[in-house]
Amino acid sequence: MVNDFTPVFALTTGPWNHSFAALKKTKECVLAIPGVDLLDKVVGIGTCCGKDGDKFERFSLTPVKGRQVVAPLITECLANIECRVVDIVKKHNIVLLEGVAAYVDAARKEQRTIHAVGDGTFIVDGSKLDRKKLMRSKIPAAC
Repeated sequence: MVNDFTPVFALTTGPWNHSFAALKKTKECVLAIPGVDLLDKVVGIGTCCGKDGDKFERFSLTPVKGRQVVAPLITECLANIECRVVDIVKKHNIVLLEGVAAYVDAARKEQRTIHAVGDGTFIVDGSKLDRKKLMRSKIPAAC
């Protein structure tokens, strides 16, 4: 969710998630915004755990050094936003992030983005793409 008209974002996660531990430890991250052409990689990345191996290697992604944070950007993504953690609301497991740098690859052929509906389907320019079966088959017991 975007807060006000400032580069502040909020996401929800919790202690059960590897990313939450990384956010608490490093106090930074990169929000990588993929195009629709990366949809199946997005599902794969979202249904495996970072503590089980290098996702960049596993999904053939190219890390790029950021200017403001240590966390890497992803070359294949349409856009990347370098962020710092500004607060963690423990009661609701909400992490507030401040965007400190942003990049868009305007030369990238695929410019359409995706929106996860939350039930294994995604919206792209108004079209719904169903990946329920793919997500169910890959979700680990605990991550």
